[in-house]
Amino acid sequence: MLSAAHWQQLRQHGDRLAATPLSALMAAEPARAGTWALRVGPIHASFARQRIDDAAWGQLQSLATGAGLAKALAALFDGEIVNPTEGRPALHSALRGDVGRGEPARAAAAEARAGRERVDALHAALAQGPVTDIVSVGIGGSDLGPRLAVDALRDFHDGRFRVHFLTNVDGSAARHLLADLDPGRTAGILVSKSFGTQETLLNGGILRDWLGGSERLYAVSANVARAEAFGIAPDRVLPMWDWVGGRYSLWSAVGFALQLAIGHDGFARLLEGAAMMDQHVREAPPARNLAAWHGLFAVWNRNALGAASHAVMPYDQRLALLPGFLQQLVMESLGKSVRLDGSPVPVHTVPVLWGGAGTNAQHSFFQALHQGTDILPADFIGVVRPAHGFDDNHHALLANLLAQSEALANGAPSDDPHKRYPGGRPNTLFLLDELNPYSLGALLAMYEHSVYVQSVLWGINAFDQWGVELGKKIAGELLPAVAGDAEPSDPVTRALIAEIRSRR
Repeated sequence: MLSAAHWQQLRQHGDRLAATPLSALMAAEPARAGTWALRVGPIHASFARQRIDDAAWGQLQSLATGAGLAKALAALFDGEIVNPTEGRPALHSALRGDVGRGEPARAAAAEARAGRERVDALHAALAQGPVTDIVSVGIGGSDLGPRLAVDALRDFHDGRFRVHFLTNVDGSAARHLLADLDPGRTAGILVSKSFGTQETLLNGGILRDWLGGSERLYAVSANVARAEAFGIAPDRVLPMWDWVGGRYSLWSAVGFALQLAIGHDGFARLLEGAAMMDQHVREAPPARNLAAWHGLFAVWNRNALGAASHAVMPYDQRLALLPGFLQQLVMESLGKSVRLDGSPVPVHTVPVLWGGAGTNAQHSFFQALHQGTDILPADFIGVVRPAHGFDDNHHALLANLLAQSEALANGAPSDDPHKRYPGGRPNTLFLLDELNPYSLGALLAMYEHSVYVQSVLWGINAFDQWGVELGKKIAGELLPAVAGDAEPSDPVTRALIAEIRSRR
């Protein structure tokens, strides 16, 4: 693991560059726009507006070497135990290709292929019946990835099924969704690895009752017995595996709803795009590796420049759900304060990730980005070729994308302090040739691997999430109190429940 001295050297580079205008870095390096750019498949990435120079980049590369990044990436792909607190590999890459060389990876890839055959069979059977609407019930990783992809790839829906998502345990969500559907033409998919997720079971029960039974309910779960007890026949239960975390599971049968929306071929292209990125990340050295670059710059902004927040702004409405997806991927994976050996992490880990779709976001929070006291690094994501023919709109969208990236980095002087733009806001800009299943797969896989790169440098586990368990445990203990059958021990909670009871 990296020592405190390693991190001190990195901070020294950050201190050295803290007051250097990004425009000065550009002036000192005329070829910077090309030097600090990478092209991988359908993605062009420009890091030219990051506050870094060759000396600082060399230090980051030294950190990657010292942390054993290349070996750690091989361990991930080959199926070694990279989740030691649960004794598991993390083989989401095996869901989409054969980049892994170890026996665990090969076995996982074979299981994934068999799982896809079962998905195809159930897809074909559904297509022969009266069903026109699919309700996917899940939460967290069982919802965010499929929901993002179904929305982002709306131009590739084949029209056979309309796909809807039911997530929140708030009964209002179920009431309003089901009010617009016909139970005679609807099927449901319950997605839960344990088949014990409270929100999914409660919403699944509402859906089962509304359908009049479980004959058109499907499940994606590792617990077939629980799904069967719920009323779902084993032949309608698709597999999940303990070597895939929920937030990395879009590529598995968790994406069943997505395949129903975009078809077998569309889903296959999504997997191909992700597999292409896997191959790149496996084979490219850190010095020319897109996921490594993104992860290293994230560490640089967090630990050398002290940025506690990171914004993601997709300039394509179809990617409006991307920031929400990345919140879970990044913050659940990297929200750790102890290293793999249980010792405290000597530096700050995950920044708060947030964002919104441009140009809407420009009219909400961009004031803080441009003139606020905190410097907030950002990812901008644009699409070169749209799926519509409204050229004037797309030209305006791209102009705003480029302008905001430039303005945040360079700023603008003014004699009026209220109209002064300080600039110096580092940002990365991604351009997708177009938004399709292949490019979306590549983009999401890049972010997955960037998260792992960051975890390797910080020496933390990117694949457990013990921090979310305590609230669930307490909620379960409080259910009897909320129902009026018990009294909580915590005095503040007791007072709040008394207030709830008084207003019923």
